[in-house]
Amino acid sequence: MGIRTYNPYTPSRRNMTSSDFAEVTKKTPEKSLTTSLKKNAGRNNQGKITVRHQGGGNRRKYRIIDFKRNKDGIAAKVIGIEYDPNRTANIALIAYEDGTKAYILAPAGLTDGMTVMNGADAEIRVGNCLPLANIPVGTMIHNIELYPGKGGQLVRSAGNAAQLMAKEGKYATLRLPSGEMRMVPINCRASIGQIGNGDHNLVKIGKAGRKRHMGIRPTVRGSVMNPNDHPHGGGEGKAPVGRPGPCTPWGKPALGLKTRKKNKQSNKLIVRRRNGKGIK
Repeated sequence: MGIRTYNPYTPSRRNMTSSDFAEVTKKTPEKSLTTSLKKNAGRNNQGKITVRHQGGGNRRKYRIIDFKRNKDGIAAKVIGIEYDPNRTANIALIAYEDGTKAYILAPAGLTDGMTVMNGADAEIRVGNCLPLANIPVGTMIHNIELYPGKGGQLVRSAGNAAQLMAKEGKYATLRLPSGEMRMVPINCRASIGQIGNGDHNLVKIGKAGRKRHMGIRPTVRGSVMNPNDHPHGGGEGKAPVGRPGPCTPWGKPALGLKTRKKNKQSNKLIVRRRNGKGIK
């Protein structure tokens, strides 16, 4: 994948970049694997806004992704790599030998015509899905299950990969993209390789309208509001927060406040936090 730049024929075009979609080989989605996506613009069943800055956006269909990869022992051929408007990663359409089609997350290096397999007997090859017990230590993996049979929950966005660091007893130790070291049950599944579309984080939006196309409405800083609208508001010119720390519009602590429960069940599975500190 590469980054496409534009001639600055308008101010917004000057710094705008986009993907060149070099990995994408199939333009239209598989109709049987799409479903409608309902929008609610951040409102609940009473019509009240519960999530701010959502609304509008281009209409899109949801692609049904196979995160479980539990169709074992049957080879599947890659038909094409597609763009997915619902995620940063590209997706691959595969067809099993029995005729079933499915979408999977497309790892870097997976191309049309390649074969992928699921199950403990699959080779250690890009795109294949195996239990962690059958994957060699040091392998880069993605789409990792937290609970056996639930489907991949970890490492699913563009350019990401985790590394299998160790296997001991009932658990495998992973190094996640954030730097966190975490233990996962060894019978959980993971897919081999790094997720494609790695240059996604280099894309510059360039203009406000492009953000609106994504369904994201404007965000106004609290410091430019009046005191009756936000705790950060008021003052002559630029003013500091005026509180021990930043707040939400409703006075709750924000920006850096740790919300993870101290006695969370999975604390014992985290070997090292992403900030480099161990769990006490």
